[in-house]
Amino acid sequence: MTMVQELAGFVERASYRDLSEGARGQLKLRVLDALGCALGALSGEPIAKIRAHLGEFCPDGSVTLIGGGRSAADLAGFYNAALVRYLDFNDSYLAKGETCHPSDNLGGVLAAAEYAGASGEDFLAALAVAYQVQCRLSDVAPVRARGFDHTVQGAYAASAGASRALGLNRDQTANAIAISGTALNALRVTRTGALSHWKGLAYPNTVFGALHAAFLARRGITGPPEVFEGNKGFMETIAGRFEIDWKKEDLERVNRTIIKKYNAEIHSQSALEGLLSIREEAKVDPRDIERVEIDIFEVAYHIIGGGEEGDKTRVNTKEEADHSLRYLAAAALLDGEVWTAQFAPDRIRRADVQALLRRVAVRPSEEFSRRFPGEMPCRVTVVLRNGTRLLREKDGYRGFHLDPMDRDEVLGKFERLSAPFASAQLSRDIAGVVWNLESVPVRELTALLARAAAAKG
Repeated sequence: MTMVQELAGFVERASYRDLSEGARGQLKLRVLDALGCALGALSGEPIAKIRAHLGEFCPDGSVTLIGGGRSAADLAGFYNAALVRYLDFNDSYLAKGETCHPSDNLGGVLAAAEYAGASGEDFLAALAVAYQVQCRLSDVAPVRARGFDHTVQGAYAASAGASRALGLNRDQTANAIAISGTALNALRVTRTGALSHWKGLAYPNTVFGALHAAFLARRGITGPPEVFEGNKGFMETIAGRFEIDWKKEDLERVNRTIIKKYNAEIHSQSALEGLLSIREEAKVDPRDIERVEIDIFEVAYHIIGGGEEGDKTRVNTKEEADHSLRYLAAAALLDGEVWTAQFAPDRIRRADVQALLRRVAVRPSEEFSRRFPGEMPCRVTVVLRNGTRLLREKDGYRGFHLDPMDRDEVLGKFERLSAPFASAQLSRDIAGVVWNLESVPVRELTALLARAAAAKG
């Protein structure tokens, strides 16, 4: 068998029963967290544009849009995935050479599961498949250093999850994954230099393409069977040689994914927790801050600290703000939190944060880099105008897998994000269905999500 056929066998065999009790609980936490991110994004600028796009080209369909309305399954998957991703507040997975956001797959898996009339168990199994495929490919086949985006591994994960949710057989699944993996190879420029809306829409576009591939494969369209190992395939052209024995894979990688505490790029989380603890414990007046120094692992420096992926002192948009450690540090020290309000246009442009971010220095540390990704180490120092130096060292944050959030904390995050768009009762009902999702059809969840107010906020 080819590698994609072996992967398809893993997808077809996967069952909710394969998940350990711990993994089931962690997966539900991530579903609730992702849905909170989706509800909190309903008033986002690009979200409104996408909704208008769907209204013009497919104003009706068989699959629910979060916030109300319906569309074709692939377009609904795109829209719902865009909601999950827009705030940049959903979960992450850290591998040595790659970082991804496995809940980016939720919108597509949910669309496929609703279309197929799937049970909650099958939805969770399909989502666990997508998590496993994306995380394991990130482990063994990183592509960032070669100039490609992490959505490249997502092409395999999203199509695998969609295929499992649709109940495709092994041959159909292999074709869906092969089509998606061949067609969807995105450039890393998505996240370098001047950032655009596409930073938050690149993975939703992958979800759209993966769903399209799955529905084509369902009708018998075939894809390249040697997409991984073949002549000019994924290994030869992008990733290099790697091995995964899909017969030995489980569905437990969800346990190594991490939930964000702050509405900020994942590699910033430990530094922000350190800075906010300094601000609170030392009662720092932001007007007394002379400068801020952040020593951190190289991945964070290169992606958000001003390293190889671009200058992070030029911050004019939400997309640039949540990928600038300088901006995030300044906003945290000025405002005492990093939540959705810190990315409003008038907050980003204000003189206080623009001035302070230019007094933030970010430096890579070889020692901290050696400890990543098992830890997220950093040293943050706030230097006051009177010469006082306030310092914290961190090896992670509350939400990292070494110090995971509990159910009440994730529920609190969900309720705060959903509050502008859903009544307290609706939020409780959604959470209740998520906690018991293995016992209900997935359409019970999507019916509740349709009741959120897309136009409110």
